[in-house]
Amino acid sequence: MFVLGIDPGLTRCGYGAVVREGHVLRAVSAGVLTTAPTSPLPERLAQLQSALRALVAELAPTAVAVERVFFQVNARTAMSVGQASGLALAEAWAAGCQVAEYTANEVKQAVAGYGAASKEQVQRMVQAQLGLAARPRPPDAADALALALCHHAMAPLRARLAAAEARP
Repeated sequence: MFVLGIDPGLTRCGYGAVVREGHVLRAVSAGVLTTAPTSPLPERLAQLQSALRALVAELAPTAVAVERVFFQVNARTAMSVGQASGLALAEAWAAGCQVAEYTANEVKQAVAGYGAASKEQVQRMVQAQLGLAARPRPPDAADALALALCHHAMAPLRARLAAAEARP
């Protein structure tokens, strides 16, 4: 399975792609898509949508895992993250990818074994699980790789649940 993780954000949108080869997980790509905070909102959304569409087309993942906005103190931040998340979900679906959403706590639980793990602990576990020489940077890309790892861990359970629900 080839999973693209998306850590949504309008100014900085992290992405990380992870493929499973047998029992080994390998990072294929990671980085950050950016838009200028000084540009008008519609222009920034169009730029991010175009970049996400190109990324999904280039990598051709089988699944896309997007961080679900669960809680934000700042309403303005929540709105922009929600807009970026919506673009990522729509582009993944339009490309025919399996789409999943996970909260930050679900990602931390799946990757680090503790739902309240620190960013540093998650980065260390991403490094260990992917056999990276150093902790992944920047943090947005590290979070996206963690999302992809979370989906690799959760996909078998999700498939079993879907199959059970489909039975009469």
